[in-house]
Amino acid sequence: MDICRSRVSALCLISLLFLAFGGPSYSVEGRRPKNVQVSLRAKWPGTSLLLEAGELLSKEWKDLFWEFSELWLQPDRASNCSTARCCLEIIMNDGRSLLSDHLGSIFEFSLTLRSASPRLALYRQLAEDSLSSFPVDDEVNSITAGSPSDGLKVDHSYTTNPLKSGESCCWVDTGSVLLFNVPDLLSWLDTSTDLEADTLEQPELFDFDHIYLGSRISNKITILYGALGMKCFQEFHVVLAEASKKGKIKYVTRPVLPSWCQATSNSYCTFVGASDAVNLGGYGVELALKNMEYKAMDDSTIKKGVTLEDPKTEDLSQEISGFIFSKILERRPELTGEIMFFREYLLSSTISDTLEVWELKDLGHQTAQRIVHALDPLQSMQEINQNFPSIVSSLSRMKLNDSIKEEIITNQRMVPAGKSLMALNGALINIEELPQKPILKLLSAPPPAGSNVFRIDFRSTYVHYLNNLEEDAMYRRWRSNINEILMPVFPGQLRYIRKNLFHAVYVIDPATTCGAETISMILSMVQNSVPMRFGVILYSSKLIKHIEENKSHLPGAAYDEGDDISSLIIRLFLYTKEIYGSQLAFQFLNNVCKIKDATDILDEEAIQVHQVEEAFVETVLAKAKSPPQDMLLKVEKEPKYKEEAEGTTHFVHKLGLSKLRCCLLLNGLVHEPSEDSSISAMNEELPRIQEQVYYGQITSNTDVLEKFLSESGYHRYNPQVIDGGKEINKFISLVKSYIAKDSILHDISYLHSPGTLDDLKPVTHLLAVNVTSRRGIKLLREGLRYLMAESRKARVGVLMNGDDLGLSPALLLAEIFDKASSIFGDKHNVLNFLDQLCSVYESQFMQAHSSDTTSLINFIDKVCELALANELPSGDLRSHLSNFSSATRINHLEKVFASMNGVSFSSDDLELLESVEYQHRIRHIHEIVDEAEWSNVDPDELTSNFYSDLIMLVSSALSNRERSPDRAHFEVLNAKHSAIILNSGNSSIHIDVVIDPLSASGQKLAPLLLLLWKRIQPSMRIVLNPMSSLVDLPLKNYYRFVIPSMDDFSSIDHSVNGPKAFFANMPLSKTLTMNLDVPEPWLVEPIIAIHDLDNILLENLGDTRTLPAVFELEALLLTGHCSEKDHDPPRGLQFILGTRQMPHLVDTLVMGNLGYWQMKVSPGVWYLQLAPGRSADLYVMKKNEGEKSSLSKDIIINDLRGKLVRLEVEKQRGKEHVELLSGSDDPLKNKKDDHTGWNANLLKWASGFIAGNGLSRKRNENSSDNKKIIRHGETINIFSVASGHLYERFLKIMILSVLKNTRRPVKFWFIKNYLSPQFKDVIPHMAQEYGFEYELITYKWPTWLHKQKEKQRIIWAYKILFLDVIFPISLKKVIFVDADQIVRTDMGILYDMDLKGKPLAYTPFCDNNKDMDGYRFWRQGFWKDHLRGRPYHISALYVVDLVKFRQMAAGDTLRVYYETLSKDPNSLSNLDQDLPNYAQHTVPIFSLPQEWLWCESWCGNSTKFKAKTIDLCNNPMTKEPKLQSAKRIVPEWVDLDAEARLLTSRVLGEELEIQQIPSSTDTDKKDDLESIAEL
Repeated sequence: MDICRSRVSALCLISLLFLAFGGPSYSVEGRRPKNVQVSLRAKWPGTSLLLEAGELLSKEWKDLFWEFSELWLQPDRASNCSTARCCLEIIMNDGRSLLSDHLGSIFEFSLTLRSASPRLALYRQLAEDSLSSFPVDDEVNSITAGSPSDGLKVDHSYTTNPLKSGESCCWVDTGSVLLFNVPDLLSWLDTSTDLEADTLEQPELFDFDHIYLGSRISNKITILYGALGMKCFQEFHVVLAEASKKGKIKYVTRPVLPSWCQATSNSYCTFVGASDAVNLGGYGVELALKNMEYKAMDDSTIKKGVTLEDPKTEDLSQEISGFIFSKILERRPELTGEIMFFREYLLSSTISDTLEVWELKDLGHQTAQRIVHALDPLQSMQEINQNFPSIVSSLSRMKLNDSIKEEIITNQRMVPAGKSLMALNGALINIEELPQKPILKLLSAPPPAGSNVFRIDFRSTYVHYLNNLEEDAMYRRWRSNINEILMPVFPGQLRYIRKNLFHAVYVIDPATTCGAETISMILSMVQNSVPMRFGVILYSSKLIKHIEENKSHLPGAAYDEGDDISSLIIRLFLYTKEIYGSQLAFQFLNNVCKIKDATDILDEEAIQVHQVEEAFVETVLAKAKSPPQDMLLKVEKEPKYKEEAEGTTHFVHKLGLSKLRCCLLLNGLVHEPSEDSSISAMNEELPRIQEQVYYGQITSNTDVLEKFLSESGYHRYNPQVIDGGKEINKFISLVKSYIAKDSILHDISYLHSPGTLDDLKPVTHLLAVNVTSRRGIKLLREGLRYLMAESRKARVGVLMNGDDLGLSPALLLAEIFDKASSIFGDKHNVLNFLDQLCSVYESQFMQAHSSDTTSLINFIDKVCELALANELPSGDLRSHLSNFSSATRINHLEKVFASMNGVSFSSDDLELLESVEYQHRIRHIHEIVDEAEWSNVDPDELTSNFYSDLIMLVSSALSNRERSPDRAHFEVLNAKHSAIILNSGNSSIHIDVVIDPLSASGQKLAPLLLLLWKRIQPSMRIVLNPMSSLVDLPLKNYYRFVIPSMDDFSSIDHSVNGPKAFFANMPLSKTLTMNLDVPEPWLVEPIIAIHDLDNILLENLGDTRTLPAVFELEALLLTGHCSEKDHDPPRGLQFILGTRQMPHLVDTLVMGNLGYWQMKVSPGVWYLQLAPGRSADLYVMKKNEGEKSSLSKDIIINDLRGKLVRLEVEKQRGKEHVELLSGSDDPLKNKKDDHTGWNANLLKWASGFIAGNGLSRKRNENSSDNKKIIRHGETINIFSVASGHLYERFLKIMILSVLKNTRRPVKFWFIKNYLSPQFKDVIPHMAQEYGFEYELITYKWPTWLHKQKEKQRIIWAYKILFLDVIFPISLKKVIFVDADQIVRTDMGILYDMDLKGKPLAYTPFCDNNKDMDGYRFWRQGFWKDHLRGRPYHISALYVVDLVKFRQMAAGDTLRVYYETLSKDPNSLSNLDQDLPNYAQHTVPIFSLPQEWLWCESWCGNSTKFKAKTIDLCNNPMTKEPKLQSAKRIVPEWVDLDAEARLLTSRVLGEELEIQQIPSSTDTDKKDDLESIAEL
């Protein structure tokens, strides 16, 4: 009955509405859907797509740049193109032609993403440096350095200066002269041919430079600045390339395209992209539904006639599905209940930020069902989680399939609910770094064998350990519970556990510089209690060389050890260890290091025997029981020390580690031997150990090293085999070649280890050998030795070719190998015979010519002789060789192409290759083939050769699509009902994903997965893992991930528009706030935003359909960690960054936490150095091993990823005990506001590349504006932060209130991050008009510090977390004043106040407004116990004594407290206020007198007349909007607001309606009288 009634009511209501309004179309005209559009552009000028393509190709392989350039040097290239799209397609096709299919797809996406644009911006900087480095003479066409007597100046008359006239599109920089045309260049080449390169001032080259193929290192460097496609570039290139080929010069080109050069271009395509802004992609944009509890919105921008949301009549005037309910209620008030019910129904079906508890319960499961049942699941997932508030209502009404819910719950027994994971071919990817992790890095990631960890099994008696964490006394106080490794620690903190978890074994030659420094580092790290077990494996480089020259055999009598210093050191080390123990033995090695340090020795040649013996005597003298000379004699005569020294060297050679010279084996993993690398290696290994501890695979009794090396240890290191080298292993399928009729694979006769001819061989080695080269013969002999070592799993096939064969011994050798393997393959000595034959051929017959008949006869005789000696039928062999067809053999050899890459491959490497390939690729195929049942196949065909061929073909076909064995971690999850399975048969990439679609991670992952699927078609297995029981909406935002497309490139003209985030049909009546989710190194700011991006209410747009917002990539982030050996990080150390000509453009301070520092940079070549003054006086920068200390470090920024730099500094001699931040000897302490020193430039930007506009503005003393007063005295520094138009409006009022109450100079410091473009436009005019200074400052949130997610909490954090590093060191004190505060006194009084030695001063909360007692949380519970009688202070106003703050490391302390507390979502509710109050036991607070801050919410009206400042605190009881409370509480606020708004409208050119504003004087007096009366 109730249902019937409700249906009748609904029908009646709908009829009523249609009768009343004639249908729902009445509102279409006035209330159209609204949209939001966001773009992000680079700060540097546009760059050419053609030049970007060349840079992208060069990153893949240097030579590709020149191959691509040759295509575009053709005069008619792309001459028929007149649009950006046409040019892009031709450029892409050219790029793809030089790359594989997979890399071609990545190249195309990289090009549209503009990822190479920063490299071209860098070249532009170098070009400007090139031009500015030389004096310009208007009368010459060459610009020179040096005097005419240098003989290098070549003058040619030129009508006008090419630089000033804008006609110079290309030029050549030789380091001593600039040449602007080809005749000048030819003349210079002719006159400078006799000069050596080292007599010239050579231009500096970098790794990214394009050096012409064949250019020699010793030649004179000539750099061509110009652009591919320009006429002048082609003319210069022809001359320079020819000169380079002749050996005259080293030809380098740097692509630069001046803006005025379009008319001289050979190709229209050269300029595509160069004239437009570089719009970037690869970031996210969020529109979050904002909590409008306090109605914090500026009403000054709302269109006339439109009212703010009101709690009582909220949204009734807004259109909902075509209805305006305020009008309906006016006409039918008697149906209020039914109408409101219908309104609520419509609301729930459109936009929702709340649902009932029962509707939320299964929302995650319902979402998963919608996704997996969609025709395009990935598209569906993206639409749902990126438009969730608009879709949630329909999702909650879906009928749920129980099988989906049950499968999700089952999976959540193995993976926590809501957890998101992603793996690329088994290698886990940190989702938290998305989209911060560069997309291209993800796309271009090769299929890693990857997540498998390859370890070198170094276990032997040749390892010498210095310490043992489990046994040594110095570690007894450490905890022994292995589960301690699972406990959280502060970032960068080490875990001190009495367990040998990390075995750091360094392979070194003790006589080398690297070996000496490694020993010193080991002793230092042990002394500093680094929780690692340290050891060494020693070897002699000279002995290694001798071993290699003697083909891997141990040295015999022919090796003279007399001059082998390394072997001597090793023997003395072994003796010392045996007699006196490891500690003294390592001390001996350290004493040898001291010899090198004392004599500045750079190599082992310079160390003398007597010096090593002196180090030995010094080491053992105190403990020696016999004369040291006797001990030296014993070591020399005792054979066991010599044998062990030779054995350890041979062991290193067999491991393949000697080529690395110095290396670290951390639990068998190969790393660089530096201290930083050691710590990084330990941090990388830590998660692997933690995982196994968590699952119980490692316990307190487990020998970690034994476990790891037994499970995945190999006895050989070769980066070509165990994925770790720079080259990516390439796999090819042999199937197509095998099934071809004339395939050479059918003609191969395989070689086998003795006695294994009839066994199945799962591993097949095919050696492509050039028999006319010594390198080819060496590879051939290594293959034979590999089989002679009795490999039972492998066979070797030899594919021979050669140069100019004819009827030569080389041709006979190929024939002999073929017949020996096919006819004599079962003979035991056949391998010995072939090895001896190769030796004889290499030494006597390799150089014989095909026409030399005598050599052929002699070679056949020698073959038969060797065959007879190895018991092979020599007669049959002679008969065959005398009559074989050379033409057939030559035709066979010509099918083989062998290209040696210069890397040798030994029998040990073949053994390693067999182990790795069988374990990770072939074993599973072998098992399947072995168990297969073959029907309808002749049993006689099922030979071992058939099985071996089958395994070879299948494994080669599958190698490109190989998935990592780590996939098993994902495949344990059920995927029948709640997963998306996407298969791509030809893809080499497999992606496993566990995802909560209704999470922030899901919002980032969904578009990325869709992008990957569209671009590279990987195989995907996506298991949906939503929260099973929700109590609140998981997403309250809209999200877009910005990626480029071909539509960004015009098909009409040359314009390139770039990608944008587009939000269509956004809710009109909901307040939204915009946030950008950009990669971590990006610093972005809005530059075009007419509307308040913090409070977007689309209904206020009027007739505008789309709200535009344009952001700019202001800078990239250069970050680093600075350390000082044996000391804490040098807190307060100052670095500066700039160019050679302008060394100080940016500066920064080092914080104590992890020695972290950061700077803003743009693409270019920069130089980092210690700042002049105290930093440079006390410290020097240390460079990499082997380099001396220096004052500067090169910084190259040529991509969008920023840079992380690790620096080590050390104190100057004689200043080891001088404190950097000493209060007594700080030269800046007594300087009051010294703005003339270098510190005044802190965080400012030079015009041009670094960042554009200077951010500090001084007072214009010459202005005659009558609003300014003459100010004198010490400057008051005031710091504030604001976000959104309303708080910027408050901020202007606060500024005016400060200025009107003091005659002292004032400087304001504003956090730049969240200021709108309008405010940044207005503030310079306001500063000039009112006579104050200001500076915009910023600090990017460090990656290692726990990050807040809500915008408001991030703003709060900026008020307190970075006070020690965000201001220049010269600033001594600063006052924070909330933006919504009104000042009624001279702030100079507060600025000069004595804080009694405390770093911070806050005002305690008032307690005289008794109505608020229930909200005073600090009087009870946790806060009452924690404060222990101390007051709880309000954070709206506080003073910071920066000198004291830095001296006591208050900033570091606050960040430690923050890191500990912030991970608990229930702590730090009011972050900026709770944190200093919580930490005041450690960072003491001076309590200001109560009158310094008054706010109505907490203070009674009786004290208002005393108030020096009034803050517009939120009132949790009334929740009164701020604008309303401001006008009511502060009488002068209205006048100040009118004054600020008038200035703003004048600056922005807006019309301001002058309303009748009542005079505030009478109101103010009345209000003060009322306050006094309450006393």
